[in-house]
Amino acid sequence: MFGKVLIANRGEIALRILRACRELGVRTVAVHSEADTEAKYVKLADESVCIGPASSSHSYLNIPAIISAAEVTDAEAIHPGYGFLSENADFAERVEKSGFAFIGPRPETIRLMGDKVSAKNAMREAGVPCVPGSEGALPDDPKEIVKIGRAVGYPVIIKAAGGGGGRGMRVVHTEAALLNAVNMTRSEAGAAFNNSTVYMEKFLENPRHVEIQVLSDAHRNSVYLGERDCSMQRRHQKVIEEAPAPDINRRVLTRVGDRCAEACRRINYRGAGTFEFLYENGEFYFIEMNTRVQVEHPVTELITGIDIVQAQIRIAAGEKLWFKQRDVELRGHAIECRINAEDPFKFTPSPGKINNWHPPGGPGIRVDSHAYSGYTVPPHYDSMIGKVIAYGDTREQAIRRMRIALSEMMVDGIKTNIPLHQDLMLDARFIKGGASIHYLEEKLAAKSEATKGK
Repeated sequence: MFGKVLIANRGEIALRILRACRELGVRTVAVHSEADTEAKYVKLADESVCIGPASSSHSYLNIPAIISAAEVTDAEAIHPGYGFLSENADFAERVEKSGFAFIGPRPETIRLMGDKVSAKNAMREAGVPCVPGSEGALPDDPKEIVKIGRAVGYPVIIKAAGGGGGRGMRVVHTEAALLNAVNMTRSEAGAAFNNSTVYMEKFLENPRHVEIQVLSDAHRNSVYLGERDCSMQRRHQKVIEEAPAPDINRRVLTRVGDRCAEACRRINYRGAGTFEFLYENGEFYFIEMNTRVQVEHPVTELITGIDIVQAQIRIAAGEKLWFKQRDVELRGHAIECRINAEDPFKFTPSPGKINNWHPPGGPGIRVDSHAYSGYTVPPHYDSMIGKVIAYGDTREQAIRRMRIALSEMMVDGIKTNIPLHQDLMLDARFIKGGASIHYLEEKLAAKSEATKGK
């Protein structure tokens, strides 16, 4: 096991990694920007290093500064968390070439799965079901593009090979709009991702977003830890996640999970990862793989009893997985609400000082957050300030516990999206389970129209 790990991230995930390290008896180094000097995880870490000003590009995305911090503190490994540099193959390569262990997949694996075209090709070869679409990148010949569009069938979606997080995609409903959409997406992709390659997929009209969590060690042992439903989204950003996914045939899930684990073995995957699928009419369609820990990992931890962050660290240290697929049991149900510092219905950011912070408690409640009374939420980063996770023996119990938890939670001084979550916990469609990825957007649009009418 490592003696010291540097945490190359901030916010709640930095604190989550720190806690996992402390339980393993590993010392920690927190790197931080000038804006995060007073953060809880900075104070709790064994050592801390300021790596730059508030701007992410000069701090949390500053690879030389992070490597230097690891060198001066004699860290042995670097954990990237999620976001920032977590899926940056160049960063992973620099970490390893500098003599440190990267707590995540190998650089070549990150590159393979980071390019959506090569990722889909790898998944097809492993037997993982994929969305119908172009066999690789779209060609330059306009006639060939039109031919592919007709074969796939409209509507289609044009996606950037290097995109992610809902960026670099455009839905096309008619052949007349196809070539213009391809050209625009190529131009945007080149500017945003330095990669103008695009591909085409069938656009599924009303799917759910279901993902499979995997763990894989350096000795070709791979398991999947069940699935999560992340369909409650706004602008491609997840709002609520739950595990297991309601109303999906367990045999189908087992088959897809087995194929994901097999795909990990084929590509020699190392660490934690997530296969993301669209699910419609009883079928799964692979869309991408996230080669890092997910924001929503706690719901899987609660229903499996497996600490995913500790598993990442142990795998990076060379340990074998200490359990087999047959040992993974899913028990109960867990729901996670992302708590953001923002207006609950206008979604405008609400940074500032938290005068009073009172997290909920009680049976089955977990709160992952770096916030505290007196903490100032900086305006420079993502607005998420924490996550409330409710666990119950059944989905119904988890929902009831979440309602209670949200009613107890107090965040005074800034606006948060807690009222939105309270609304959703009483929403008939959410309570039924199985809503599509479009449901929340449609609900919010209807609410906006009703408000205008008044």
